[in-house]
Amino acid sequence: MTPFPYQLTGPIAETALGLIVLQADETIEQDFRRLFNVKQTLLYVSRVPSGDALTPDTIGEMEHHLPRAAALLPASVRFDALCYACTSGTALIGVARVAQLIAPDQGAERVTNPLSAAIAALKALGARRVGIVSPYVASVSGPIRVAFQDAGFDVPATLSFGEEIEARVARIDPDSISAAARALARQTKLDAIFLSCTNLRTLDIIDPLEAELGLAVLSSNQALAWHMAQIAGAKLSPDAPGQLCRP
Repeated sequence: MTPFPYQLTGPIAETALGLIVLQADETIEQDFRRLFNVKQTLLYVSRVPSGDALTPDTIGEMEHHLPRAAALLPASVRFDALCYACTSGTALIGVARVAQLIAPDQGAERVTNPLSAAIAALKALGARRVGIVSPYVASVSGPIRVAFQDAGFDVPATLSFGEEIEARVARIDPDSISAAARALARQTKLDAIFLSCTNLRTLDIIDPLEAELGLAVLSSNQALAWHMAQIAGAKLSPDAPGQLCRP
């Protein structure tokens, strides 16, 4: 049979973002489809084995799988930005090590993660005193606080739900997250609150909390999308929440 002739064309859209997402994460992909116009910005997702519970041991095991997960992204795509979408995992593995594992041939300016994104976002907003709401046990959430302090922020207060099971993290009611943010704001004077974890459902509570508390409110997914947009030269959706995302 004679092959029917065809022509090749270019990519579906000009900008391409690559996400390496935890196997147990149910939230970030849905958030990114809201935070970006998917007709203008392509989202490619690979999964990394992460276990049912997030502990220092499971994060250490995840480190070994990151290169393989990155290799499963389409080889023919030129990615304008790549990320490892785990805040606590980055804090424990290390920013430089994560970049080395997922993009050894990429320039560092094209690689990010929720921790680096949040730090960059807080600096862009001029925040100095930051409170952190986290879902995890102390051994996982503690290194995030240390990372913020090492970046020059004062972190006078944190709150955690003490949850270890990822499937339960995705089910934490946004009203509970809002209540934790309010409790944190009552404890001490803050410039900003960071809602840490890509699996928390945060997008719908950011604007109401900012209006109520008079503080900048950031979340892992919102900050990560903002930072990837900065790196890639992409535009966020007009309704992306928070003062971080407003021109």
